[in-house]
Amino acid sequence: MTVNRAVQQAVFVAPAERDELERMRRAHAAAVQQFRVSASGPEVWGWQGRTLGRRAGDCWLRIVSAQAGKAGGRLWEGTATADTHVPRSVPRPRLRGVLDWVSRDVAYRAELTEYVSTPPVTSGTPVLDQDIALPDSWWAELRSALATLATVPTDRESVRQNWVDRNFRRFLGIDPVRIRQTTTGHADLHWANLTGAPLILLDWENWGMVPVGYDLGLLHAYSLAAPTTAARIRREFGHVLDPDAGRAGELIALGQLLQACSRGVHPHLAPLVARQAEHLTGVPVPTP
Repeated sequence: MTVNRAVQQAVFVAPAERDELERMRRAHAAAVQQFRVSASGPEVWGWQGRTLGRRAGDCWLRIVSAQAGKAGGRLWEGTATADTHVPRSVPRPRLRGVLDWVSRDVAYRAELTEYVSTPPVTSGTPVLDQDIALPDSWWAELRSALATLATVPTDRESVRQNWVDRNFRRFLGIDPVRIRQTTTGHADLHWANLTGAPLILLDWENWGMVPVGYDLGLLHAYSLAAPTTAARIRREFGHVLDPDAGRAGELIALGQLLQACSRGVHPHLAPLVARQAEHLTGVPVPTP
């Protein structure tokens, strides 16, 4: 397994190459015509310019692209499978339509979902850099949403043992743990994918089976620069994170973040993640 796509991203930016920029804009315009909607508002780019979204009336229209031979699979189908498999009680945008096509050896998928007017907690980064005041009801909604999601049966595998086996010694300095308890999770649980009150969970590309504690370990790690919020996560979800299974899931999330940090992602977060990993293991993380 490659490191989680959400963990890789430093910021959500448009492609650096103008040809790629214009290609994605043309594809989005083509989807606008096919769905007979009108795009407005700012462009929102995803990881490495792979996706482009804009408001379209009372909907949100996002396109994703890949080489024609590499289209399909878990990430490609995540939004659609979540729409059919995850209960409506888990708050998320509803899917209104899907359109697939291939142009010049590039495959595209356009997804038309309902527009969410409540903004995400962070924009442009998954990292929470300062504490936020969220009502008790928001935390209750998050607990309920994750508990319901955990009951969904799926064969989608979002985190795999082979990543742990290859990378734990390198990034955490400890022997690999065994993933013994899994649950169905969002797998990209960070602050750019969570709205403020009322809670809505965004971006369902990567959902599937994850180690117990992985989602919350990732959210906690992305909150380490906001210590009051990080402490609230541990208070609300200690029953998940504190047992051995939850600790293993959290270590996997921390290891993936340390791998991303080694590539220059989230440099200000790196020492905080390293400190949290050492706190859990008692072993200093290896230096680059």
